[in-house]
Amino acid sequence: MNRKTFAKLLLSSPILLSTMTLKELNYLTQSFASTPQMPLLFVGHGNPMNAISNNQYAQEWQKIGQNLPTPSAILCVSAHWETNGTFVTAMQMPQTIHDFGGFPQALFDVQYPAQGSPALATQISQLVTTTNVQPNYDWGLDHGCWSVLKHIYPKNNIPVLQLSLNYNQPLSWHYSLAKELHTLRQKGVLIIGSGNIVHNLGIINWQTNQAYDWAIEANNKIKTLIANDAHQQLIDYTQLGSAVKLAIPTTEHYLPLLYILGLKQKNENISFFNDTIDLGSIAMTSLQIG
Repeated sequence: MNRKTFAKLLLSSPILLSTMTLKELNYLTQSFASTPQMPLLFVGHGNPMNAISNNQYAQEWQKIGQNLPTPSAILCVSAHWETNGTFVTAMQMPQTIHDFGGFPQALFDVQYPAQGSPALATQISQLVTTTNVQPNYDWGLDHGCWSVLKHIYPKNNIPVLQLSLNYNQPLSWHYSLAKELHTLRQKGVLIIGSGNIVHNLGIINWQTNQAYDWAIEANNKIKTLIANDAHQQLIDYTQLGSAVKLAIPTTEHYLPLLYILGLKQKNENISFFNDTIDLGSIAMTSLQIG
């Protein structure tokens, strides 16, 4: 849809116009102007305590933020928002969700008061045609999102939205859905997937923090396939052997990676960072595309 066509649509829809502020309407129409293509990020977020730690992971996130172009908005696909259907946050001020337990009060005290963007949420729902992307006004920013953004963009001055993971759909569906979001990269939107390539909480090594052999094997195998653009093999990860099956006992932390790979264009460079395994069975391995 070009800008002129969209303007006609707005004028013919008094309900849509009446629910938008002037600022939101201006953002929505202006957002159709092209920008240089934004990079993509997949971030291994790991332990929520990383949000308030000044460790190697946090320092690398800070460095990434200093070198990225400033986005007009951020769309985050987090492992921690699974839904029956597909939703995008559409509130003006998303709440900071502390979706965990058993941690120090200092972590629960953290707020990330970034604005949302109802206008961009509307645009996203129009971009996706293979499924109904519904607006959500109840969620907000979960720790898969804000624990990372707190370091990448500490001033919380960029609008942030989250896109949910439909738990009814296969991995190939999620990979294909991501491709429908590709034009956002030319509109100044930074798309971030937040999860973990290796994520098995059931057998964390609390004693020595030494990585399990199978976790190292799975992490290296998946990295090699990412570097070789072997996306179909990554979608069919259950065929990659016992180490990978141990690394991905459930799919919610793996799916955000497939969204980022689905958005990758041919010949775009991939660089890895935070390429370590924490607590034996959680890969912090992250990547930037473009």
